Amino acid sequence: MTLAMSWDEWARHDATAMAERVRRREVTPAELAAQAAAGVAKTNPAVSAVVEVFEDVVADPLRDGMDPGGRFAGVPYLMKDLGPTLKGRLQEMGSLLMRGNRAAADSYLTGRIRRAGLNIMGRTTTPEFGCCSSAENPAVYVTRNPWDLDYTTCGSSAGSAAMVAAGVLPIAHATDGGGSIRIPAGVNGVIGLKVSRGVFSIAPAASDLTGLVSIQGCLTRSVRDTAAFVDACRGGAPGEFMPYWTAPEPCTDLIQRDPGRLRIALSHEWGDYRATAERVGELERVGRFLEGLGHHVEWALPAVDFRAAFAAQTTCYISNFAQTIANLLAPRGLKRPPADLVEPINIRIWEAGLDTSYTERARMQAVFNATSRAFGHFFEDWDIILTPVTALPTPRIGTTEYLTISDNPSVLDWFGNLWRNFAYTPLANLCGIPGISLPLAMQENGLPLGIQAQARQANDGLLLQLAAQIERAIDGKWNAGRVPGVHVAAG
Repeated sequence: MTLAMSWDEWARHDATAMAERVRRREVTPAELAAQAAAGVAKTNPAVSAVVEVFEDVVADPLRDGMDPGGRFAGVPYLMKDLGPTLKGRLQEMGSLLMRGNRAAADSYLTGRIRRAGLNIMGRTTTPEFGCCSSAENPAVYVTRNPWDLDYTTCGSSAGSAAMVAAGVLPIAHATDGGGSIRIPAGVNGVIGLKVSRGVFSIAPAASDLTGLVSIQGCLTRSVRDTAAFVDACRGGAPGEFMPYWTAPEPCTDLIQRDPGRLRIALSHEWGDYRATAERVGELERVGRFLEGLGHHVEWALPAVDFRAAFAAQTTCYISNFAQTIANLLAPRGLKRPPADLVEPINIRIWEAGLDTSYTERARMQAVFNATSRAFGHFFEDWDIILTPVTALPTPRIGTTEYLTISDNPSVLDWFGNLWRNFAYTPLANLCGIPGISLPLAMQENGLPLGIQAQARQANDGLLLQLAAQIERAIDGKWNAGRVPGVHVAAG
């Protein structure tokens, strides 16, 4: 087939640039979709990140209601196989149990995405029900890191991160219940923003009150694309339990200006959890870089009872996921998760969490409140807190201790092991504050290392403003200008 542009040229375009070319009539949405599909065909055999390409939408980008007059003008987009539904399309959630499951209707956010001019042309991989750190079950699929195929992409927005990193498309859908946008962004070298509570709707099936920690979003390679996605897709559906806030000005306008001098705290000692020396060194290096941009940087930590916070977060996950699984079993007439269709840890989570009492949830919510207040007080004195995205090296493929195919008999021990590596992201979900992973560092194994910035609730714009300042300072060269070995422009 004849491509609309060379792969080198393609990979230099972010979504904003692609949309501008469509508006200038230099390319069409159908040509962009065809090239993105060719990119999937070129890279997916190695990384196994895309479950399905919607060939009918590639042929006709208007087929499912995408608005070509929207901000993104028909730019190709992949949807994580979890979260917002697409009417008539499969949504299998990384699970054998859900094979053949088709959605009856679009979710509210799906409509916002389509009205923004994003052409949803396929599904990306996720661990079963989004409940672990890697899309890695050989019975379903094994998603590999495009930087080094011996390593995981982490998760749970695994396939989306791999496809954006590999240059297949500039933006893809992601979700984050405890780091599932920021962690794969960090280890795949892309940009991942977890917004504050009250930005992207999870209607109609849930709300910010019932979801509590779950956030929608995207993964990109440029700050302006992330800002544009927030501007175009934010907002509550009719009947939201909680108010949806609006920013005083569009993020796309805000990022044109540098922030003032910020008070930035560096931290990696979160209760019992510590980063390796290499990560601490990278964090300090980025801190010095930010001092060079004129910011005040020093070590500081919120006065949080971290043990209580992680225990409460664990209670939240176990009880939430147990109900998720129960809600999937009921329409299928199943009394318990079948051992041949649901992964072992998810069965144990169902067993452990199904009968969580209101008293236990009330204790959990009291800790959530105390933790959120502690972060709130911290952000009276500090604008940003900076951490590594992960504490330990990215796991190699086959490291089952982090996976829901683990044979660990203890759910609590399994979650405790997750926190040892992924401690720095989930408390933002607990508190409803924003966090962003920026591809500013490298691991000793050669994979990217995201540096995470978090801010007070509803200060999402400040995170994007700082990210844009950094992007200008490095001349747009995230990952020090490096690209992964599996990439559309390689070979």
